[in-house]
Amino acid sequence: MPSPTDDPKRGALLIPVLSAANFTIGVGAFMVIGVLGPIAGDLSMTEAEAGLIITVYAVAYMIGSPLLVASTGGFGRRNLLAGALVVFAAAAVLMALAESAAALLAGRALAAIAAGVVSPVVAATAAASATPETRGRVLAAAFFGLTLSQVVGVPMGVWVGYTYGWRVDFWAIAALSLLAAVAIRRFVPKDIAADPGRLADLGAALADWRAMLAISFTTIFVGAAYLFYTFVAPVLEAGMGMGRDGVSLFLLVCGFGAVAGNLMAGRLADRIGPARTLGLLCLVVIAVLPVFSMLPTPAWALYLAAFVWSAFGWGFFAVQQMRLFARAPQQGGVILSLNAAALYLGMSLGSALGAALVAWVGLHALGWGASALAALALLNLVVAERALALRGAAA
Repeated sequence: MPSPTDDPKRGALLIPVLSAANFTIGVGAFMVIGVLGPIAGDLSMTEAEAGLIITVYAVAYMIGSPLLVASTGGFGRRNLLAGALVVFAAAAVLMALAESAAALLAGRALAAIAAGVVSPVVAATAAASATPETRGRVLAAAFFGLTLSQVVGVPMGVWVGYTYGWRVDFWAIAALSLLAAVAIRRFVPKDIAADPGRLADLGAALADWRAMLAISFTTIFVGAAYLFYTFVAPVLEAGMGMGRDGVSLFLLVCGFGAVAGNLMAGRLADRIGPARTLGLLCLVVIAVLPVFSMLPTPAWALYLAAFVWSAFGWGFFAVQQMRLFARAPQQGGVILSLNAAALYLGMSLGSALGAALVAWVGLHALGWGASALAALALLNLVVAERALALRGAAA
C-alpha cells in the first residue's frame, strides 16, 4: 500500500480533510449556544451557571492552546491531530452522559483543550503545505469548514437538540470527531513538514511585543464583532420588531456572508497581501456597523448590511493567520495558537463590553460602539505593521 506522501489522491484530499476537522471542532464549540436552555433545564442549572458553559470553554481554550501546541513538538502532526480529535470525541461522550453541571463543565473544558490543539495545528499544517503565492487561498480553504459549521452544522445541531434531545447532539459530535480522526490518519502524510512547536518558542513569542501587538489585532477585531453579535436578537427585536423567524433569517444571511467572505478574503490576500486585505476589511466593517444603530431600516437594507458585514468581518481569520505565519514561519504553530487564543479573548471581551454599553446607553448604541472598536483594530494594524517594518529594516 502506498504511503500518503506517495499517493497523489491523498495529497489532493489533505486540505478538505483538514477543513472537515475544523468543521467538527466548530460544531462542537458553537452548537451548544443554541441548546443552553434545554441543558440548563435538564441539569437544574441557573442562567448564570448555564453561561459558564460558554465561559469555561473560552478560558480553557485561551490557556490550554498555546501551552499544548508549544509542548507537543515531539509528536508528528498527523498523530497529534488524530489524538486531539479522539480526545474531543471523549469530551463529547462525557457531556452526553453528564448528570450534573460539574460533569458537563468538565467535558466542555476537555473539549476546549482538544480544540485548542486541532485548529492551530490545522492552520500550521495547511500553511506549511502551501506556496507563499497560494497560502491565503489554502488557509481559507482549511478554515472553510469552521465557517461552514456555523451556517449548516450549528442550525442542524439546534434542530436535533430540540427534536431528539441535546444529548443526541453530543453523541453526534463524538461520532463526527472519530470519523475526522480516521480521515486524518488516512490522508494526512506522516512526514508532513510543519513547525513542531517548543515551549521556548512560546516564551520568545510572548516576550516579543511586536508579535503580540500584531496578534492583538485579532482580539480587537473579534471584540468589535461580538460587541454587536452577542446581542443581535434583542437588537433586531427592539429595532425591527422581529421574532424568531426574522432573527433566524438574519443569522442565515450572516452565515452565507461569512462563507463568501472567507473565500474572497483568502484570494484577495494572495493578490494584495494580508496587511492591505485586513485594512480593507476594517474600513468596510467600520462603515457598515453603524447601520445596526439606525434601525428600523427597510428589510432589504438590513439584510444587505448583514451580508456585507459578515463577509468582511468574518473573512479576516485566514488572512490574519497568513500575516502572522509569514512573519515567523519557524514559530508558526505557537504563533497561530496564540492567535486562536486571542480569538476567544476577543469574544469574551466583546461580549462584556457590549453588555456594559447596553447597561449604560442602550441597545441602539451597539452598532456605533462596534464600529469604534473596529476603528481601533485598524489603528492597531497600522501601528503593528510599522513596528514590524522598522524591525525588519534594522535587522
